[in-house]
Amino acid sequence: MECENQTSLTEFVLVGFPYPKNLRGPLFVFFLLVYLFTLLGNLVILLVVVLNSKLHKPMYWFLCHLSFLDMAVSSVVVPKIIAGFLENGGIISFGGCISQLFFFHFLGCAECFLYTVMAYDRFLAICKPLHYATIMNHKACLVLAMGTWFGGCLHSAMETALVFRLPFGWRNQVNYIFCDIPAVLKLACANTSLNVMVTMVDVGLVAITCFFLILTSYVYIVSTVLKIRSAEGRQRAFSTCTAHITLVVTYYIPLVFIYLRPGSQGPLDGMVAVFYTSLTPLLNPIIYTLRNKDIKIALMRLSSRTP
Repeated sequence: MECENQTSLTEFVLVGFPYPKNLRGPLFVFFLLVYLFTLLGNLVILLVVVLNSKLHKPMYWFLCHLSFLDMAVSSVVVPKIIAGFLENGGIISFGGCISQLFFFHFLGCAECFLYTVMAYDRFLAICKPLHYATIMNHKACLVLAMGTWFGGCLHSAMETALVFRLPFGWRNQVNYIFCDIPAVLKLACANTSLNVMVTMVDVGLVAITCFFLILTSYVYIVSTVLKIRSAEGRQRAFSTCTAHITLVVTYYIPLVFIYLRPGSQGPLDGMVAVFYTSLTPLLNPIIYTLRNKDIKIALMRLSSRTP
């Protein structure tokens, strides 16, 4: 594609998702409430874990990282969705678009790695209980947690550099709810086949590898749990995993739908992305609160102390 005025592009316009104009006000309020409750719910999880010494365990250490990631992912995308319901609210600077794309993939990839680490933690706790404290010590927890952040940063830096090395012309309308790789690539004035291939291979390799490791962990977990003689013991073991399994499912289905199929980033992808970036971070603390007995007890104790 031939480019003109390549250096004149200073901003993009986020088109968002289609909606009836009479719903602009209600949607603005809806997404604002979703964002506020997402921050509140995940902050409560962090507060409960930090203030309750009984929850100072590897499982809840990783849960704190997940809560922080959920707040961060939501903050990267949702405020701009909310602004899109206002006049000229969909405008984002060129630098802002780069930042949004980088941080979204940085945090999203870190979350993918974190789910894998959390599955490994549950594998050790259930299948290697006698060695759990030795293997999953403070240093190991710190290294694993920091590794998820470093891996996410490395992945995103490569993807972002590949996208914004391309020339852009006068077209600046991003037909999506935020600056994401496939949507931005459509505006480039160059052959993007290499970018498309690298994105699919990179995202696919990360997603498939992590999912395989998670699946392997749960195969061993299920095998071990089924050997437990008492029904109460089996139920207790499974209850520590159901919340994590639910989160993994809600994470991977949108990921596969958006990035690992041809012709992605259409209108339907935008609706899936709304769920992935807005509602999933809101559901995560709810799922862990409802599914985790220790969190519920700690939350009740904390609320009883509050005047």
